[in-house]
Amino acid sequence: MGGNGGGGEVRTLLLWCPDWPVAAAEIVEGVPATGPVVVLRENRVVACSEAARLEGVRRGLRRREAQSRCPRLVVVDYDAGRDARAFEPVVAAVEEVAVGVEVIRPGACALAARGPARYFGGEEAAAERIVEQVAEACAVESQVGIADGVFAAGLAAREGRVIAPGETRAFLAGMTIDALERPELVDLLKRLGIATLGDFARLPPGDVLTRFGFDGALAHRLAAGQDHRPLAVRRPPLDLDVADTYDEPLERVDVAAFAGRALAERLHDRLAAHGLACTRLGIEAVTADGQELHRVWRHDGTLTAAAIAERVRWQLDGWLTGARRGAPSRPTAGLVRLRLVPDGVLVHLGLQPGLWGDAGAERERAHRALSRVQGLLGPESVVTPVLGGGRSADDQIRLVPWGDEREPARPSAPHPEPIRDLVTTPVLAGTGAEGEGEPAAVISLADRRGEGPDLRDSAEEGLASISRLPVASGAGAAVGADLGGVAGAVAGRATLAEPAASTAGDGAAGDKSVAMVALPRGARLKGGGRRVARSPVLPPWPGRLPKPAPAVVPPQSLGAVVLDDAGTPVGVSARLELTGDPAALVVERGQPVEISGWAGPWPVDERWWAPGEGRRRARFQVALADGRALLLVLAGGHWAVEAIYD
Repeated sequence: MGGNGGGGEVRTLLLWCPDWPVAAAEIVEGVPATGPVVVLRENRVVACSEAARLEGVRRGLRRREAQSRCPRLVVVDYDAGRDARAFEPVVAAVEEVAVGVEVIRPGACALAARGPARYFGGEEAAAERIVEQVAEACAVESQVGIADGVFAAGLAAREGRVIAPGETRAFLAGMTIDALERPELVDLLKRLGIATLGDFARLPPGDVLTRFGFDGALAHRLAAGQDHRPLAVRRPPLDLDVADTYDEPLERVDVAAFAGRALAERLHDRLAAHGLACTRLGIEAVTADGQELHRVWRHDGTLTAAAIAERVRWQLDGWLTGARRGAPSRPTAGLVRLRLVPDGVLVHLGLQPGLWGDAGAERERAHRALSRVQGLLGPESVVTPVLGGGRSADDQIRLVPWGDEREPARPSAPHPEPIRDLVTTPVLAGTGAEGEGEPAAVISLADRRGEGPDLRDSAEEGLASISRLPVASGAGAAVGADLGGVAGAVAGRATLAEPAASTAGDGAAGDKSVAMVALPRGARLKGGGRRVARSPVLPPWPGRLPKPAPAVVPPQSLGAVVLDDAGTPVGVSARLELTGDPAALVVERGQPVEISGWAGPWPVDERWWAPGEGRRRARFQVALADGRALLLVLAGGHWAVEAIYD
């Protein structure tokens, strides 16, 4: 009875707790779930109690509409962390009678049905036993569904059904298309006349992938009763906590710190026995009158026994002397119990060296100082930047608290070169020595008038053109080289164009342009050219600002005006054609500054599919006569300085 279904999917038992965000609010915050309660996220109802449903409240309603239907409604804000913390005891209760549990989301967990079914004498008996276990251990209402695959088991759990082996596909065929829980895809399918999962599953997979994309293809597999991945069961966590109880309440900091040091050594020895290292330390205390205190300390690296003891002492000092500093969190009595919880553990050999190296007094002092600042002012007081995906300079950086996981909010591949499969190196006019200076990424060729060999026809489609990049001496040459990094390039063999001499009347004698070289992947340029790294696994972020990256991004864009030679404001047409050649720039209400070089425009059309969120703009890079280089943006007919180059 516990084998695989006819489609080859593993028989899956899924436990589902109805209205879990409401139940979690009752467990953590004491909100009575028997009354009309709703959980709001972004001003919309994501969960509601049974009493609220009887009053006509439904998921997706706005707050005002929900309160109009039920004036005595209790509103709770959505908190994913609260839901996850409250669900952990439920998962632990399931693991007491069955192994191999995977948490699908807070409120739902799944496991292979074969083991519990054989042990308890059938799938129905296993489902009843697990529901009873959760009710007895956690006082939580739950339902169990069993079917071939996780997706089908989740739908069966909402009805408390056990789908016989081989009948999962027929069970899914009668479900409405809303069961996919993909609002945009479901809306499109309904407009195409597809009302059930069975209708969707009968479509050819190749046509679904072509029309609806990768996410639509995954949804098509689910509708056909085929999960796109197997169960990823979790291992029960090790019992690594250490705690101690004291007959005499700890009221003095030195006595409490001595007790905390003993606990710190025990915790460090226990972690070392399992080959683990602690990166986040939870410190819990209970006072003589029952007050509970809790704090989490983060650390970028391993916490040694001395480091653990030091943080325990800092925290106890803050708790026991809080009133003297005016803090409201001083305990009402002495501490009778201390508990240290290794909240974040990892294999010791897998640690990444930090900014100050693996070890040493400098690294330890820096970590202690930053951790102490976080302890006094909060985790958000010390932050580090994490580079991620994004099109503009102001949306690629995410600030994370010191010690937290440095994961980008929007992962993206590195963007090493402006053009795929090409590495570029500049050759400045008048430079005769080989290997002189460090080359920068520069592509294309243009003299001051935009004349000379036109390489744009051979460039990759969609990249911007470039013009007016004169090479002067000193900083001007460097700026011109930097601006060249965003232009077109020639594919194929290396191509070198000699810089054209300036024409009469265009400036001082000898004023020349920048000569650029485009190399195919793997080729080398004599005098410092380098090979291109292999293509990253992730694709580059579309429309991302190419190298070089700006050095300064103002919190608010600075208003600007771009003028041509006649003093007329310059604009961009619908065909991305300039109404005039940029000659001067006015920032805020300052004096006009001559533009010595410019590149662009590069159009950016963001979120055009979302009503009210779309944004169209054109970006330019300009070099000014005073040596500055700026990133300009033209949106809605208004110019602004978005970033400043070093």
